[in-house]
Amino acid sequence: MGGLIPGRPPPGLTGANSSLLSFRRWLPVDKQNYDKWKEVYRRGGEGPYPWDLGRPRDFLVDLVEKGMIGGRRALDTCCGLGTNGLYLAEMGFEVTGIDISDQAVEIAGRRAKETGTAERTNFHASNFMDMDFAAGSFDFVLDVGCFHHVVPEDRLPFIENIHRVLSPGGRYLLMCFSDRMGPSWNHFSEQQVRDFFSGHFKILILKEVSSVEGDGATRYFHIALMEK
Repeated sequence: MGGLIPGRPPPGLTGANSSLLSFRRWLPVDKQNYDKWKEVYRRGGEGPYPWDLGRPRDFLVDLVEKGMIGGRRALDTCCGLGTNGLYLAEMGFEVTGIDISDQAVEIAGRRAKETGTAERTNFHASNFMDMDFAAGSFDFVLDVGCFHHVVPEDRLPFIENIHRVLSPGGRYLLMCFSDRMGPSWNHFSEQQVRDFFSGHFKILILKEVSSVEGDGATRYFHIALMEK
């Protein structure tokens, strides 16, 4: 991935799909855009993709190693190719991964078999706004780039659903775009993150990080670890 040119989509993604990847941070995941997001993975296959580093996120690994993420049942929302979910499975979690793209979860499932984690993973295509899991189904919910694609009118229902599927004392780990990258409908200040979530969760950690993403571009994110 280090050979990718910053700001340019990965090889193998061209035309309209290339344009979508270049401007994905402005594209909401709502009904009118479902097919566009599915097309990204249909055309891109196993990638690479700007949002997939090919390894688990450092902040996730750090928190797991420090014992700050407990329990056994984990939900990976907008799991993509399963990179983070597979790491959790390797660490002993029972992982459910959902993504709107059937192509993405098919690849994630294949990777689970290749890494010997298939018995601890369940990847399936689902819209994160329609999570129908029973209340308290998970001890941990991972959200790497999901919330910041939720349209404004769906943000509260999304947060309420995350809260619902978490067990008492369960934890929610969020990565979302920071407004350090400039104004946009889904670039948030630290105070906005607090305002969104503090009514439903106890915020344990909230910090801003920079990351060189899969396309070589440096982007800024808020990382928040929250507890129900």
